[in-house]
Amino acid sequence: MLESGALHAGVILHPLIERLAQVIRQGWQTHLPLEPYPLPSDLGYVEGHLEGERLQIRNICYQTTHFRKLHLELAQVGGSLDILHCVMFPRPCYDLPVFGADIVAGRGQVSAAIVDLSPTRIDHSLPAAYVDYLSTHTPGDFEQPRPLPPWGDIFSEFCLFIRPVNEAEQQRFVDYVAHILDFHCQQARTATPLSPPLQQQHHSQQSYYCRQQQQNDKTRRVLERAFGSDWTERYMSTVLFDLPQL
Repeated sequence: MLESGALHAGVILHPLIERLAQVIRQGWQTHLPLEPYPLPSDLGYVEGHLEGERLQIRNICYQTTHFRKLHLELAQVGGSLDILHCVMFPRPCYDLPVFGADIVAGRGQVSAAIVDLSPTRIDHSLPAAYVDYLSTHTPGDFEQPRPLPPWGDIFSEFCLFIRPVNEAEQQRFVDYVAHILDFHCQQARTATPLSPPLQQQHHSQQSYYCRQQQQNDKTRRVLERAFGSDWTERYMSTVLFDLPQL
């Protein structure tokens, strides 16, 4: 059985984060043969302080035949900020995109929700099956779409980045993520290894994805204020966006 999504006993995250964390864990458990991932022992659960508030981070990680790392991070800063961060890193020997989803909620309001299947091909295209699926399974319009960050060239044309304005939009976002996740897991289970030259290309593109994500200044600043620059660099390059190995 998968671990509980709670950060720590008695800690309650924003309901949207709780719902999406459950969807992700259930999707992994249903579709994938999960194995433990060797996360550094001191980085599974971390506590610090940010501007007088308690900062808690919990990391849940697995690996499978087709994914080098399945990572779900849940974080809370006192009563002011809740965060969900999820990435499914494929092994570079398979023609699979990178699944990513994030939610940021502050004082009960969701300020950001994003989900994407980011290309790992050298031409920045998605496999045809993904294009067909995403083209025909659109989530509909949301009232407040958000612009991608300057380093956001890693995302696909189907990237959904919004500020959900009500409960209906929040649920529609969760449902859309669930559909994408199920489809992605099903595609992964039937994927076959690529030729060595193509594996090298996917390795290169996934490395670029990780390096671009490491440029997320908002994440880096929060962590540096709580834990310092050396710890933050290790955390971002070891836990959040470690480079793939061939």
